[in-house]
Amino acid sequence: MDDERSQLSFAVKPTLVGERVTLRPVTVDDAPGLVELLADNEVLRLTGTHPSRTGGLEMAQEWYRSRADHGDRIDWAIVDRATGGYVGEAVLNDLDADNWSCSFRIALSSAANFGRGYGTEATKLAVGHAFQAGLHRVSLEVYDINPRARHVYEKVGFVHEGTLRQALRWNGDWIDAHVMAILAEDWMER
Repeated sequence: MDDERSQLSFAVKPTLVGERVTLRPVTVDDAPGLVELLADNEVLRLTGTHPSRTGGLEMAQEWYRSRADHGDRIDWAIVDRATGGYVGEAVLNDLDADNWSCSFRIALSSAANFGRGYGTEATKLAVGHAFQAGLHRVSLEVYDINPRARHVYEKVGFVHEGTLRQALRWNGDWIDAHVMAILAEDWMER
């Protein structure tokens, strides 16, 4: 069994369908949505993405064009099922096949998409896929300035494991990052 799991890969990138959202592998056509996401000051603040790390449409197109080539990650567009519009991205990345684990991150494209259940459902779909693929652990970091996201992660089953003190410098302030994880057994209990 260990040998089988050490061959874990995210080379196959499925589409996942929920009630509110569909997660589908990103394409170059999603690049304008990524540009919108990276232009929203509140999204940048909550994810700790410094504006100097963002780029224009050409950079976003190249980024999304190259995502299918990576077997250690899955980058999904979060699509509102009612409108068909891009509302963010969800990513399983940093696959560690030897330890049956990966990281998770999510960003909605604007504050207008907060509080609609998109993030909760996308998180459940992505985490469910990770465990269905044979992983044992999914981890993430969430900044202290983002209690809404932390609440979502706790609701899904993530457990606080520790705090990275003063991990982010934002507008002259130091912000803590909280490490959270969910194990396959936690997921199965839900």
